[in-house]
Amino acid sequence: MIDDQMNPIGETVLFDDAAVSEATIDPAQEQLAAERARADDNHNKFLLAMADFENYKKRMQRDIESIVTSHRRSLLEKFLPVLDNLERALSYGGPSDSLRSGVEQTLKGFEVILSQEGVRELEVKGKPFDPRIAEAIGTLPAQDNVEDDTVLEVAQKGYTIGDELLRPAKVLVAKKTA
Repeated sequence: MIDDQMNPIGETVLFDDAAVSEATIDPAQEQLAAERARADDNHNKFLLAMADFENYKKRMQRDIESIVTSHRRSLLEKFLPVLDNLERALSYGGPSDSLRSGVEQTLKGFEVILSQEGVRELEVKGKPFDPRIAEAIGTLPAQDNVEDDTVLEVAQKGYTIGDELLRPAKVLVAKKTA
């Protein structure tokens, strides 16, 4: 449909409604497309921020677990000399049965706690020397039926926590004399 309208100069101008609507729709379509692009960009930024936040949470969880494990390990290492002293006290024996009984109960209590925390004693006596879990502090002459580098005596027990070494055993190793 064509409309007659007067322009500001006073001349009659004919308008085609289809041309007018196309002219007003094109800028609106362009603006809508631009806004959709901005919305898509913002959505992608949001998704990246969420992924970064999830990675941050996971990294913080790992860091916290590492700190807790480190402190736990440090605390358990501090208990091991106490355990050694209790075992030494029991090995000497004493005149008082009640004192011995008290030391035995204390030792058992420590052993239970360490066991509950996943601490296990290394069994190295009579086995081939393994430098990954034991430290050789000396040698002893090997007897005829004992091979070289066999652990003969344990001077200080070694312990693991889970699959990790908590403290290496200090051992005396067999060496054949020539």
